[in-house]
Amino acid sequence: MQLLSASCCSLNSFRSQKRYSRSLTIAEFKCKLELVVGSPASCMELELYGADDKFYGKLDQEDALLGSYPVDDGCRIHVIDHSGARLGEFEDVSKVKKYSIPEEAYDQRQDSVRSFLKRSKLGRYSEEEQAQQKAENSQRLTEEKAQASAIPVGSRCEVRAPGQPPRRGTVMYVGLTDFKPGYWIGVRYDEPLGKNDGSVNGKRYFECQAKYGAFVKPSVVTVGDFPEEDYGLDEM
Repeated sequence: MQLLSASCCSLNSFRSQKRYSRSLTIAEFKCKLELVVGSPASCMELELYGADDKFYGKLDQEDALLGSYPVDDGCRIHVIDHSGARLGEFEDVSKVKKYSIPEEAYDQRQDSVRSFLKRSKLGRYSEEEQAQQKAENSQRLTEEKAQASAIPVGSRCEVRAPGQPPRRGTVMYVGLTDFKPGYWIGVRYDEPLGKNDGSVNGKRYFECQAKYGAFVKPSVVTVGDFPEEDYGLDEM
């Protein structure tokens, strides 16, 4: 396997470094890169650069092996995205137009969901439902606390979230958070399968690399003897 870095023309500051198998065909290699850069494999054009950033050539034979090209540790694969994405398009969310209405103006509308709930005494405007919701939240918090108390920090674990494949890692944080109510388990995954670096909304809960951290509910975490698995990402 060769240690290569990947860059993408549609992302300003993106750079990922991984080990890739020389036995991959270029078509297979593109499919793995799709998980890294986000560009569709069918829309990729690949360029190979040396460790000194010298252009070697294009990887343009779909059925050719990656090892048939002069790839070596430190080389860079540059992905040219022909899907139509613009440079930095997905990085600056300030460019996304948002609609907002002043709180007072919304409160005065008679055709809003809030107005309907008030008239019907439903949801948060129903004392009975509020009391029931409070009791349910209290019961849920008690159950989560009991589950979390059985998950020690530093333990190896496996996360089985609904609709997702099992993921293994190490428990890095157990407790309450500022970003959502309830008890959460901070996990450092063995591979970049997470969503953060151990921090959320500017508050750090534990240390790990970007995309290796995640917060999950105690109910989906099992602690035990879970050695690191090969997810195939080291070949990407």
